Amino acid sequence: MRFFNTAGPVNCQDHYCIPPLTRFNLPEILMLIKQKKYFVLHAPRQSGKTSCMLALRDYLNHEGRYQALYINVEIAQTARNNVGRGIKAILSQLAHVSENLFSDPSPLENRASIFEENGEDAALGVALSLLCRVSTSPLVLIIDEIDSLIGDVLISVLRQIRAGYTKRPKLFPSSVILCGVRDIHDYRIHSEIEKEVITGGSAFNIKAESLRLGNFTKEETRTLLLEHTKETGQEIEEEAIKSVHLLTMDQPWLVNALAYEACFKIEDGIDRSLPITQSLVMEAKERLIQRRETHLDQLADKLKEERVRRVIEPILSGEGKPEIIPEDDIWYAEDLGLITTKGQLRISNPIYQEIIPRILTYST
Repeated sequence: MRFFNTAGPVNCQDHYCIPPLTRFNLPEILMLIKQKKYFVLHAPRQSGKTSCMLALRDYLNHEGRYQALYINVEIAQTARNNVGRGIKAILSQLAHVSENLFSDPSPLENRASIFEENGEDAALGVALSLLCRVSTSPLVLIIDEIDSLIGDVLISVLRQIRAGYTKRPKLFPSSVILCGVRDIHDYRIHSEIEKEVITGGSAFNIKAESLRLGNFTKEETRTLLLEHTKETGQEIEEEAIKSVHLLTMDQPWLVNALAYEACFKIEDGIDRSLPITQSLVMEAKERLIQRRETHLDQLADKLKEERVRRVIEPILSGEGKPEIIPEDDIWYAEDLGLITTKGQLRISNPIYQEIIPRILTYST
């Protein structure tokens, strides 16, 4: 039996899902790849961006015009400003994922010697060139969790990719997609080496586009919920569907979490002979808030940031007028999924509206 997924990428064999490739403008992305562009796709945490990027990788490899590599660089986050350690971690990850795409032995099986011969500030670029030399088609590189990297490691990765840009497509990836929570213009990277703050735009000035993966549409939320009815025969009442939409404003994790709680955790919801009602959805909401699920608990960390508080506190006090809040801070808070700028500037959904004041009260 499939279920509503609240942890990790979606697998449509195991989870109720909206097909990931329908969640963004696939023709637009394919055009950028065809034009050999380097671009950014960003979205708040647990919005489905990793699922979408994995689906894009599989689509490109199946289509056959490109060879696509997906790499998650979060493994290098703990290196912080240690560039050598961070690049070694990324090379290890790159070698691992390339083994499945290229013939054995992998062109990166001697990654230790690549690092020793070229140094921390060039080894990643050399490794990517080696992969392109053996690739039978233009290489598309998808780098996920790019903004999990810290300080000089992030600067080094961005600059090594920028340095190889002019060698594409034969000696460097034809297209690179940087995937993270924030748009690159929001990066404020403190360099221990250069003793200054480097902006993402200056470190990666070859970005062609910034695309944002949004929430579900209202119709997608309905479709996802009714997958449960198709699978189990259990009715989900119309008022319950409306409540899920209104409480979450279609934020993907919240939709899945509410539905999972209502359908798989609450006793009356587990009984498939009983319908899922609005009252069950409201009970599920209270349970999520009281437990401070991981997704909701992450809000606490974000609310510690001065840039976020400069936006959130005026909204909560009723003084959230865009003209008195720095525009960059508004973009940043919106990228994190905390606020919406559609219509009146406000907290992005009623569940966040309820839990954010509690967090702020508790932290003061």
